[in-house]
Amino acid sequence: MSVTPDAVIIGSGHNSLACAAHLAAKGWRVAVYERAEVPGGAVKTGEYTLPGFRHDWAAMNLSLFAGSAFHQKYADELAGHGLGFAPAAECFASVFPDQTWLGVGTDSAANAARIAAENAADGDTWETLGADFPARAEILFALLGSSINKRAFASLSWKSWRKMGSAGLMDLGRFLASSPRSWLEETFQSPKVQALLAAWGMHLDFAPDVAGGALFPYLEGQVNQAFGMVLGQGGADGMIKAMVAMIEARGGSVICGAEVSRILHAGGRATGIELADGTRVEAKRAVIANVAPAAMLRLTGGTPDKRYDRGMENFAHAPGTMMIHLAMEGLPDWAAGDDLKRFAYVHMAPSLDQMARTYAQAKAGLLPDEPVIVCGQPTAVDPSRAPEGKHVLWLQVRMVPGQIQGDAAGQITTTDWADAAQPMADRALDILETYAPGTGAKILGQHIVTPAMLEADNPNLVGGDQVCGSHHLNQHFMFRPLRGFADGSTPIRDLYHTGAAVWPGAGTGAGAGYLLGQKLAGA
Repeated sequence: MSVTPDAVIIGSGHNSLACAAHLAAKGWRVAVYERAEVPGGAVKTGEYTLPGFRHDWAAMNLSLFAGSAFHQKYADELAGHGLGFAPAAECFASVFPDQTWLGVGTDSAANAARIAAENAADGDTWETLGADFPARAEILFALLGSSINKRAFASLSWKSWRKMGSAGLMDLGRFLASSPRSWLEETFQSPKVQALLAAWGMHLDFAPDVAGGALFPYLEGQVNQAFGMVLGQGGADGMIKAMVAMIEARGGSVICGAEVSRILHAGGRATGIELADGTRVEAKRAVIANVAPAAMLRLTGGTPDKRYDRGMENFAHAPGTMMIHLAMEGLPDWAAGDDLKRFAYVHMAPSLDQMARTYAQAKAGLLPDEPVIVCGQPTAVDPSRAPEGKHVLWLQVRMVPGQIQGDAAGQITTTDWADAAQPMADRALDILETYAPGTGAKILGQHIVTPAMLEADNPNLVGGDQVCGSHHLNQHFMFRPLRGFADGSTPIRDLYHTGAAVWPGAGTGAGAGYLLGQKLAGA
């Protein structure tokens, strides 16, 4: 005789799994339904090129998860289920056309020295930022890890005011509203230092001139210096496997290959789900959906709140991403120096103007003429991902349009990603070749993942948007996904929303899922 679960959860991304694991730990019986054949959403690992070469499909950096409140609570249990981390002391770097580079690792003196060699005043500024970071981090981490409701917001504002005073609180507000360019240009003199940090805005959807984006270059620079970066030992999917094991150890279930076609609700209350094959699954206490906002509207067929429905329909997505997975004979021979072979990430994003141009082109539907390239070197950190002596490269081409309207370079004539994939990948690889000559000759295998393929694999990645929605100020903080619903609630009682589309947004921190789990079952 089957037992009706307390919570039925749609989607097996890290947020929904964190929510399910916490609920299970609190005694709830949970059932997670996933349309794909493996759990994890955008966090999965596979041999996409050649046997023995393990590539992270989309997400690679697990630093947010390692530092998350969820991991802090369940670290021992997750480790017992096989979760391990591969720490990177040399975190990220940028290369420049004049064959120089700058980078940030956990050695603060080395970071400051590299920056000072580029610009002495900037070296002093970097040291000052590092010294001030612990005090500032306390407030920023409290903000980013807090529930967005009136009580939590009032409490945080009061504590911040007592700590910083009115002037300090106003300065913080100005910083949070600043664009990357405005903060970087008033803080650093060197365009190279500015570009080094601004590249992190492009990991979300904060081009240099987008308001609200200054926080991310600042945080990534200082957090990587203070704590380093971690990858998943053997692949990012270790995080997913450990959470699934947590759920199953407490009697819960994660069912893959089961597409949900409808959320069942009546009398203003969610009662369960219906699968594509017609199977109905009831829920005693909650239905939780880790879906993009448009999918929430489709699955419910609409709610009693028309403002909510319009918000879900009009939710804005960021530009797309193209992934290129490479099996390699060896790491790139960077023209700027072999020290770059030790870094987890190498950015090819040489200036603020180049990043701004790329973003504007992608937003206009154009294939960028010089896209930003994020070169992940996971086997520099975790050699277990490839056969002995071999390597994998993880390339993100950012930004690109989900729907192609044209080519900014005037070379690619097709508007179909199936046909544009190889020439666009060649453009990206040509850029890599200019910074690391001979890389192409080291490629043993290649797998291109277009924005269309990302969305087909995971419908939450609309148009290849890996962050499931723009994080611009009108769609962030209390407005993510919509004012009044940033806590995961919906207009339908017992129906809840989680995932990257809900506060605190994208990244592998599992914040939305854990906050919802705490809301439903307690800390």
